[in-house]
Amino acid sequence: MGQKQQVRGAVIPAGRLGELLADMMTGRPAYRHLAGAVRTLILDGQIAVDARLPAERELAPALALSRTTISAAYELLRKSGYARSRRGSGTWTALPEGALPAEESEPDAAPLRPPGGAALLPPPESVVDLATAALSMPQDVLALDLAEAALRLPHRARTPGYHLYGLPELRSAVAARYTARGLPTDREQILITAGAQQALSLTVSLLCGPGDRVLVESPSYPNALDAIRRAHLRPVPVPVTEDGWDGEVLTSALRQSVPRLAYLIPAFHNPTGSLMPPDQCAEVLCATRRPGTWLVVDETLADMALDTGPPPPFAAYGAGGGADHVISVGSLSKCYWGGLRVGWLRASPRLVAELAELRATVDVSGSVLDQLLALSLLDRGDGWLADRVDQVRRRRQALVTALEHHLPCRRPVFLRGRYVT
Repeated sequence: MGQKQQVRGAVIPAGRLGELLADMMTGRPAYRHLAGAVRTLILDGQIAVDARLPAERELAPALALSRTTISAAYELLRKSGYARSRRGSGTWTALPEGALPAEESEPDAAPLRPPGGAALLPPPESVVDLATAALSMPQDVLALDLAEAALRLPHRARTPGYHLYGLPELRSAVAARYTARGLPTDREQILITAGAQQALSLTVSLLCGPGDRVLVESPSYPNALDAIRRAHLRPVPVPVTEDGWDGEVLTSALRQSVPRLAYLIPAFHNPTGSLMPPDQCAEVLCATRRPGTWLVVDETLADMALDTGPPPPFAAYGAGGGADHVISVGSLSKCYWGGLRVGWLRASPRLVAELAELRATVDVSGSVLDQLLALSLLDRGDGWLADRVDQVRRRRQALVTALEHHLPCRRPVFLRGRYVT
């Protein structure tokens, strides 16, 4: 939302933190108000947990404060649990011990409080967990798609049940969807995975080695960034705002860093919701193909087109110049249900075979029942998807209305292509 630039684990530049704090430093003593402002930014999500704060000598001139004031504020943050320091490594943002998501808390737990502070969370039974924006299972699935999957299961039950590449008929159905959306695809180009996250992890493991540069957006999907860091890769962040991508910055970063791989979410970007224009998609395809950079395109949200029609697959923009370096990642989890662990990737048949070989070392097959359920959904066409999009559209409107009613005096929030004040 807005202009939040959240990269978990990144270093926060002193100038950027100074901009965020500019309108919040209004009282005395200054060190207490500075600590309180940083704490607010952490809880508001504008500063990520595990992000490294600027060094005291860098932040002091940016805020026109003394190093003694900065040092006292950092100490107060450490005492209250919102920062931790390691000698020689700097100061990192944190949350007070015990501040768990609602589902991890004990049912009868008291409100969570930092030492000497106000409650962080109300009792779990009244918590709305804003860390997860996901849909529940549609009710008609129990009557329709699960029944259809059950009818198909006896035939599959007579087989060993191991399908390294995924069920052949599901691979064909996914390939047919790509073809219908303007990107001709064969079954051999599809690998079914246990969600989009597994598809990304497999791709990173196969194509990258420790120390390789990976271009990522800032902000971006936190779990994807975690997978990249845990593979000991070096993220090269490029900014994304509510106005989208700066084409010059993006192509310049590709040219200067020559990353081994780029991970992008062009439709619709998580979390800003931006949609990359067609001409920019074509430019990115050329800019990544030229130096031999692999391009992983996360399209798990591409079907959730709330204000426009669903865009073509990203790789379709390279039809004239080729897009063999593109790995397209998709899933039913975002637009359908997170409990259905069915995702896929689209790539060249040779790369799919190599990824399947790597997958065999950790997971020889996905759930057959989940794949049969996914097949039933895809066989129904896009009717179920239209219902889901309409449901999300109504919920978004309810959120916008609630924000306008309950937070009329807060800073504006960017929703639906406009600021809500």
